[in-house]
Amino acid sequence: MADVLSVLRQHNTQRRDVLVKGDEVIFGEFSWPKSVRTNYVVWGTGKDGQPKEYYTLDSILFLLNHVHLSHPVYVRLAAAENIPVVRRPDRKDLLAYLNGETASSASIDKSAPLEIGLQRPTQLKRAADEQQAEAKKPRLEDEERVRQDKARLAARLEGHKEGTVTTETIRSLSEAMSVEKIAAIKAKIMAKKRASIRPDMEAASGVGAPPAPRSFVESDAGATRDIVNRERVWRSRSSVLQSGGKDFSKNIFAILQSVKAREEGKGGAEARAPQPPVQPTLPKTSVPASYNRYDQERFKGTEDTEGFKIDTMGTYHGMTLKSVTEGASARKTAPSPAQPIPRPISQARPPPNQKKGSRTPIIVIPAAPSSIVTMINVKDLLQDHRFIPSDEKRRQGCVRETEVLIHRRREPGGPGAPPGGLVPYRVIDQPLKLGPQDWDRVVAVLVQGPCWQFKGWPWLLPDGSPVDIFTRVKAFHVKFEEAKLDHNVAAWDVSVMELSIHRRHLDKAVLLRFWRELDRSANQHLSSLVFAFVWFFSLIFLFLSFYLFFAVWVSQKELY
Repeated sequence: MADVLSVLRQHNTQRRDVLVKGDEVIFGEFSWPKSVRTNYVVWGTGKDGQPKEYYTLDSILFLLNHVHLSHPVYVRLAAAENIPVVRRPDRKDLLAYLNGETASSASIDKSAPLEIGLQRPTQLKRAADEQQAEAKKPRLEDEERVRQDKARLAARLEGHKEGTVTTETIRSLSEAMSVEKIAAIKAKIMAKKRASIRPDMEAASGVGAPPAPRSFVESDAGATRDIVNRERVWRSRSSVLQSGGKDFSKNIFAILQSVKAREEGKGGAEARAPQPPVQPTLPKTSVPASYNRYDQERFKGTEDTEGFKIDTMGTYHGMTLKSVTEGASARKTAPSPAQPIPRPISQARPPPNQKKGSRTPIIVIPAAPSSIVTMINVKDLLQDHRFIPSDEKRRQGCVRETEVLIHRRREPGGPGAPPGGLVPYRVIDQPLKLGPQDWDRVVAVLVQGPCWQFKGWPWLLPDGSPVDIFTRVKAFHVKFEEAKLDHNVAAWDVSVMELSIHRRHLDKAVLLRFWRELDRSANQHLSSLVFAFVWFFSLIFLFLSFYLFFAVWVSQKELY
């Protein structure tokens, strides 16, 4: 007798249908229940004295039906339907066996007890015979039920015949009811029609001519009329422009009168001075000249300002409220020729002590989001000497900036600043935006490991190696103590700083070492520059000495 796993493999390789009927799985002539155990051992069981566990037929069938899904999606569907899951280590081997790619599997336990399947043809034939016998056998119960239904229908029809109204029994409505009662019934019907919605069944039946449908406005005319009768006009387009607490004639004219009085009071001294003769104006009866847009100056001063000294051609742009209210006589006059006219800022000469260009040192960090040091937590790391993960900073609401300015307090006697002074450092993660004059200010770089971090940098070798960069810029690598060191970092001249994942009290000592090594690198660079300058000037001195000695020797030879 073949086991159920072999039968399932045979049907799967031959593409034969497997029928699932309730809790029973049918393989042609044989059938097994869904919960039957196969002889395929579950991964991780049967070791160290543990009992062996086997996959059920239901779990393997569910895997075959959902083999096109990824394993996480398949696991979620199986858990939702409460079906045992085929574990990931067994998935590939089990599918290879069921698809006929392998003849056997190491996870198949041939000593496992086998479940014997039931033979199906006899059962199917017996069920078909019983169905045919039931179809041929007359059913007395159905005949009795049909007879009772017919009797019940006949009795109902007889009842309707007894209550049928004939034309002889019809009487006039006026004979049966009074006129007042008929009017009351009509009023009640009309009120009910107004308060109810006519169903679609009455319109579809076509009994009687339905009234024409009224519009929404007509149906609500009564309610709308009551609302309009209660409306009161609160504001109109004329009343909304009127001020309830201000009077134009009392407020605006009072301001104009005060301005006029101020102008006349300040202009008294000017009135005593001899005034130039006033040119006579043309009479109004003269023939008006033709319009010329380039000859508007001759109309200046003819505006009717009702005695106020108002310059209608002027402007108040850029003037303060005080200068406007004081009038034209108190306005600033043009500067006298004796006073020097200040030049624009663009033409002014810069002060001699002004520095040209920024000299702030630059620190470059990796731009990858997977880096330990990012633009979000670099200020806490280098300035406050405290490591905070970038994810935690994002949860606090911090956003990424294009560049960060940190201030480092120098130790007493440190180079580049007075004792205890603050030195700014500019931190960026996009070094390709630096100009040619900015690369001399790069003092440190935090290395992540891959060589593509230095793509586009100067001093890069033709093979893409950043070895020459580390001779000019001090390089550091920040990692956790438990993490493995990158092989590129191990081969380069890079200072490795190891942080603890949980012990935050050790961060300050590690980061202070960062600043000490950066200062030492700056001092070495400065000393090398000093040595180069000394060597250069010494060479020049020797050359000049030799030249003077040669000149003296030539002059003495000519004398003798």
